[in-house]
Amino acid sequence: MKPGVLIFYRIMAYVTAVLLILLCAAMVLKYGHFLGLWPEGSATQQTGTTWVTTIGIAHGWLYMVYLLVAVVATTQLRVPMGRMLLVLLAGTIPFGAFFAERKVVRWHELRLAGKPIVQPQTAEETTAK
Repeated sequence: MKPGVLIFYRIMAYVTAVLLILLCAAMVLKYGHFLGLWPEGSATQQTGTTWVTTIGIAHGWLYMVYLLVAVVATTQLRVPMGRMLLVLLAGTIPFGAFFAERKVVRWHELRLAGKPIVQPQTAEETTAK
């Protein structure tokens, strides 16, 4: 894989993950009145509403960029389809993109070393199924 693709993927993974965590925090501010943390209509809730909108839009657009970059990166690494889908979905789970980023970097290192990403099954594992 080209180094620029890996660097851009890593940046987008971190940006997507941080924005999703911030979005979750903003949602607590917006909906905290249901838990009795502050009264409905308070300045805290209004701030949360504004942040949910702003961060939500930013995360949505940047998640689309993350998807494109992740598809390019995993395609260049020749990752199996199931693992590719898990990498793509990682941007929708708080902290998920951090873990996916580490896996993609590991897969890149394995490819550079000439090793397979997925370990081939042994005859014992095949007959056990």
